[in-house]
Amino acid sequence: MDSPQPDASPIDGHLDDEIPWAMQFAIRYDKKRPASHVDTCEAVARAAVALISSPEALEGEWREPVDFWRDGRIRKLVRRARGQTRWAEVQTVPGVTVEQGGGAPDGEPGDEGVAGARAFVPAPVRPLGPVLKKLQVEGTELPDLHPSRTEGAVVTVGVSPHITMTTGKAAAQCAHAAQLAWEAMDEPTRQAWQADYFRLRVEVVDAERWASNPGRVQVVDAGFTELDGPTETTRAWW
Repeated sequence: MDSPQPDASPIDGHLDDEIPWAMQFAIRYDKKRPASHVDTCEAVARAAVALISSPEALEGEWREPVDFWRDGRIRKLVRRARGQTRWAEVQTVPGVTVEQGGGAPDGEPGDEGVAGARAFVPAPVRPLGPVLKKLQVEGTELPDLHPSRTEGAVVTVGVSPHITMTTGKAAAQCAHAAQLAWEAMDEPTRQAWQADYFRLRVEVVDAERWASNPGRVQVVDAGFTELDGPTETTRAWW
């Protein structure tokens, strides 16, 4: 789901271009005050849904690129914006930013940073614009500081207990599950979720629940990066 490699098979009405398209993300990356793994996964997933459900994507200037991307292989790439300068730069690229979490604001060592994620309007994976070109995409890992602190969310994204993923990979998979949930749910549920700013809960599901509950949508990664072959990574419930 997050691989930039081309695919020649027809999907939902058109062939992937020789240069495939992706929805790219930038996450805030601060070595001194890192955000948590789970807050970052939730922020990326929320940003993805906020972008595809935005007025610009549904009926405005983003509609054509979003529709074209959704009609092909759905790819998502998560990059890291290291430091405040890079994080400020990515805000100039068209997209949607979500921030959540964080610890005490006094700057003491060990305080947890605020998770930030910006989803960008889908586009070809190359050439990259000058801002995104500066951001690294592989090996993005943030500390597993705590389980999700999100309560009462409309959507829960369950992560498979049988695999290990970096934060970047996991965030892309959670974003895909959230997108599939938004596309599959009825309009009243969509409206309720939107009114709640697309808050969602990400949790690693125990093996018993994973075996017994298939979820309402499932994400199977193609296996181009990190994972070996097609692998179910995430599911969503609502």
